[in-house]
Amino acid sequence: MTFSTTIEIQAPAARVWSVLTDVANWTQWNSTVTQVDGYVAVGQKVTVRTKASPGQAFPVRVSVLEAPTRMTWTGGMPLGLFRGVRTFTLREHDGVTTFDMREEFSGLMAPLLTRSIPNLQPVFDEFAACLKRVVEAPSHHA
Repeated sequence: MTFSTTIEIQAPAARVWSVLTDVANWTQWNSTVTQVDGYVAVGQKVTVRTKASPGQAFPVRVSVLEAPTRMTWTGGMPLGLFRGVRTFTLREHDGVTTFDMREEFSGLMAPLLTRSIPNLQPVFDEFAACLKRVVEAPSHHA
């Protein structure tokens, strides 16, 4: 099972990256999350609580961090029984950044566990729209 979204943001990748990786402030602009604990650095844990799954925490590890183009979060069950990999990718061309967010679920337990995962497509699209809105806001320009 895979979910993904793509959006064009009228800003340089460095500006998008600074907002995206500042997870402590996500709740100020991102209407899909209710709480984020942790910080972005390779090997560090980030725990996200979302409106889509109230009362449930999603702990992930930052497994890839290549500023300002790619960040990957990995989470799941031990022994690879269930794994979720979320990758954020930024591609800049002429001062416009294409933002991609993709999450793929895999593992032996994936066929069973993915049945209980709601359709995250609207959440992914809303996340991207919120990111675009905050980065393009006049108050956010350098």
